Amino acid sequence: MKRLGFFLCFWVFLTCPSWAGSIKIPLAAPFTGPLASFGEGMKNAALLKAEEINAAGGINGQKVEVILEDELCDPKEAATVATKLAADPAVSIVVGHLCSSASLAALPIYKEAGLPAISPASTNINLCKSSPYYFRNVYKDDFQGLFLAKYAKEIKGYKKVAIFYEMNDYSIGLMNAFMKQAQKNGIRILGKEAYTSETTDFKPQLTKFKMMKPDAVFIPGYAPQGTLIISQAKSLGMNKVDFLGADGLDDNLMLENPDAEGLFVTTPFIPDKAGPNAAAFIEAYRKKFGIDPNWFAANTYDAVGIAAAAIAKAGPDREKVREYLVSIDTKEKAYDGVAGKTYFDKNGDCLKEAFVKEIKNGKWVGAEKQLQ
Repeated sequence: MKRLGFFLCFWVFLTCPSWAGSIKIPLAAPFTGPLASFGEGMKNAALLKAEEINAAGGINGQKVEVILEDELCDPKEAATVATKLAADPAVSIVVGHLCSSASLAALPIYKEAGLPAISPASTNINLCKSSPYYFRNVYKDDFQGLFLAKYAKEIKGYKKVAIFYEMNDYSIGLMNAFMKQAQKNGIRILGKEAYTSETTDFKPQLTKFKMMKPDAVFIPGYAPQGTLIISQAKSLGMNKVDFLGADGLDDNLMLENPDAEGLFVTTPFIPDKAGPNAAAFIEAYRKKFGIDPNWFAANTYDAVGIAAAAIAKAGPDREKVREYLVSIDTKEKAYDGVAGKTYFDKNGDCLKEAFVKEIKNGKWVGAEKQLQ
């Protein structure tokens, strides 16, 4: 009987996550590939938050371990990572993914396994309403597109805009939201052209845009292609045309391109306009990594904090973790993070403020004029 009792205790130790040596919080994001710069900010912030949690005693006395899962922002890789995490009984919540296409690929796997996930960055409008196990602490593209279209009209005074979009879930959803609101506001959409993530020569489409004489070109894509588009447009003589984008262009890669001066984008977080809760985070991030945190970092820092709070309150049981997240449904119950208060609606979506930042003298700064 003593031997049986020993083996029972040993089996419970191995299989029960709450008795494991550490609490795993996986971060699924691109750490290599063309969007690795986005993943770098997420990784830095996740490790910083875990370090701070552990310095304060961990979660109920247990250390937090951030598990880095590189999925390249690729749907196939994301599905592979999701399958691995769903099969691990020590994982009770996932922080990720970054790209909407990656999150949408992982979603049915997490849903089938009853594994909650919280994305700090996926903005596609269909994500959270497609599964009761997916949450996010970032705004949706319908809100972001509406906000950007209003800014383009009310602050910039644009009358004619052309759109250059990438063939993926994020870019298409954002484009559709922008177009709908822009047309309501009286902005004429002169035309739209598509490209893929492998495209490097954008001049044929840009030549069409040049003939249309737009006030601005909207690029609802990512920075690696965005920087090429802007430079190639300038080489064609489109020097008086403005360029605008969304959070996918919010990357320091744009600062390396002198042609991107004047570019403005929407973002959920700006260090120079952040609230008092962000001050300590910004200082710690600068001290540890030598740079300012971008919005991917700020939102990931909060997402890891939300995941840790859920485990601390509900334990490592996946369903109880999900129920805890569902319960954060009012401002009074919100998680008060560095990027603002996070609470979820019935779909797992959250409402967050949007800001506009621009490249001025080679640096990202908050735009002087913000929508009220």
